[in-house]
Amino acid sequence: MRRIDELLAEYGESHRNATNKAIHWICVPLIFFSIVGLIASIPSGVIERFLGEGNPYANWAAVILILVLVYYVSLSISLSIGMLLFAIMCLFMARVISESGVAPLWLTSIVIFVVAWIGQFYGHKVEGKKPSFFKDIQFLLIGPAWLMHFIYKRLGIPY
Repeated sequence: MRRIDELLAEYGESHRNATNKAIHWICVPLIFFSIVGLIASIPSGVIERFLGEGNPYANWAAVILILVLVYYVSLSISLSIGMLLFAIMCLFMARVISESGVAPLWLTSIVIFVVAWIGQFYGHKVEGKKPSFFKDIQFLLIGPAWLMHFIYKRLGIPY
């Protein structure tokens, strides 16, 4: 069995309850986005000098996402393409929020992060099982891939 299949199966063991699954479909993408937003909020002068001043995507979030995508590529090239598209969407939404002037990106991201984690822990309370990342920290990255693999299955895309 491929490593990605093992990880997805292990992650799925603590995500069988319908309520918990539904919560994960909302909260996991929000947590991923909020982390991108928080990291994008870190001043990135060094990166801007390297990638070009004025580039709205020259930030720490883009750098970290490249590393995250390397991890996904090591598990599944096909699945990493979907995660790349989602990562780009998160960077774009972070930029939109940052430029909107409604609220600072870091504050919006913290609020989303806290609310989404409350939802996650509630879902696991309903499930009656601890979150997978308590066992292995890499499951923080497997959660989004777990959701993406369901999208791939639905579309008939091998992962």
